[in-house]
Amino acid sequence: MSLDRFVGKVAVITGTSSGIGRATAEALVKRGLIVAGLARRVERVEELAKELKNEKGKLYSFKTDLTKEDEIISTFKKITETLGPIHVLINNAGVGPETNLIDGDISKWRQTLDTNVLALCIATREAIASMKANNIKGHIIHINSTTGHYPIEAPGLSVYPASKYAVTALTESLRREINRNKLPIKITSLSPGFVKTEIIEANFSAKGAERFKNRPGLETEDIADNIVYVLSTPEHVNIKELTVMIQGQLG
Repeated sequence: MSLDRFVGKVAVITGTSSGIGRATAEALVKRGLIVAGLARRVERVEELAKELKNEKGKLYSFKTDLTKEDEIISTFKKITETLGPIHVLINNAGVGPETNLIDGDISKWRQTLDTNVLALCIATREAIASMKANNIKGHIIHINSTTGHYPIEAPGLSVYPASKYAVTALTESLRREINRNKLPIKITSLSPGFVKTEIIEANFSAKGAERFKNRPGLETEDIADNIVYVLSTPEHVNIKELTVMIQGQLG
């Protein structure tokens, strides 16, 4: 169990400005990886880079709107040109704007699917192109959710679980494509239960967020620790799916 083979190599993390992305960037930089952090709120990533300037690795910020295909493609091109080929991709960025299906807001549906599904597919395609071109034994991790396996009773989260079900299917489809093409790339779906991040406050009304206020949840560092674990497995071991929940959670 070691991250040594990725030390000094490039790891791309989407949604690095807060939550799981921020915690993961910190964990990987401290272990010697070169992290490309993608976010719209790029000033947050730049501030974190300053905090980590004396660590073993290094964090670089890349301003990217993941709902825009051209920005994703140009960012990945810039990463490979300035930092080098990509060895690790962590598709972490995700949104879950409060909406429903009966009389929901189409713009919120589109935002959810563009960010949680299409951006993930585009980023994955671009990362694999870099890995293939450089014969890299890479690793791609999709940050999924337990709601990608069973919807929960949570008013306002009607479309989000569907986007995460898509991630579950996309992970397995990609694994089969990778193996069919005999590429030395691992693919993992990491499905946390409720994690205490800004996602609720950022996506829900004050009334909607109140329902989650006292709900026990995982810390972002818990998920970062699990990402480090998945990346540390030997080359012949691929964790297809890792589900992480707070002890005692019923579902």
